[in-house]
Amino acid sequence: MSKNKVFNIVCWIFIIAFLVVSVFPFFWIFISSFKPEAEIFGANCYRIIAENPTLDNYKVVIFEKGMIRAVGNSFAMSAITTIYVVVVASMSAYIISRFKFKGKSILMGLILAVAMFPQMIVIGPIFNMFYKMNILNSYWVCLAYSTITLPSAVWIMVAHFNQVPLALEEAAKIDGCSTWMTLWKIIFPIAAPGVFTTAIMSFISAWNEYLLSCTLNIDEKVQTVPVRLSYLKDQFTVFWSQISAATVVVVIPTLLIVLLFQKRIVAGIANGAVKE
Repeated sequence: MSKNKVFNIVCWIFIIAFLVVSVFPFFWIFISSFKPEAEIFGANCYRIIAENPTLDNYKVVIFEKGMIRAVGNSFAMSAITTIYVVVVASMSAYIISRFKFKGKSILMGLILAVAMFPQMIVIGPIFNMFYKMNILNSYWVCLAYSTITLPSAVWIMVAHFNQVPLALEEAAKIDGCSTWMTLWKIIFPIAAPGVFTTAIMSFISAWNEYLLSCTLNIDEKVQTVPVRLSYLKDQFTVFWSQISAATVVVVIPTLLIVLLFQKRIVAGIANGAVKE
């Protein structure tokens, strides 16, 4: 057997092992969502197929625990956050990419430093600000979400705007385009992969956010999915079957988004990683 074949076999073994380790938790959560609470623990806990499979966990989560409303809240807040972040990040990234000014590298470092701040540091001031402005328990939490999505969005879009040839802007200005027209009709369409990547990553980050939503939105009517998941318990018991069912319901939207647009996401990340 040649060395290339041995190398390929070893690679495939590692790939299969990695996939098994990565997929197994999701598979176990999926099969656990059909088990009664009594079968989560005890002698039948390791059964792949439940002895008494049931859909009651999904019925409870969807119709009694308010998970559908939470999914709607998460989708609306994530969409609003994505639109806001893309607009602000695109304008900021264009200025940083195209204009020469002192302290540009320092500014980029500060943006990166903001992205690295632990949320526990900023949650107190943000809560006080929201309380004084009387905007707790509302969709204004999308502004707080931008503290975790906007810095990385600016970094990604700066990298993509740097890939757009300056000659295109010069040609557009010669033809009479203003700075706004150049941005929206020339630069923005060419940098579409980066914009799309930024939008998807911002959406997923906002969808998965827990701490800000848990602190700023206490009212059940505006709670998001991660917060509602934490309520699937009582004083002494954690309802693991319901949590498994809720996790399946929650993961489906983001999984579909990633599967449908994975090529665009990879293309956007790869295009921004190459400096020409």
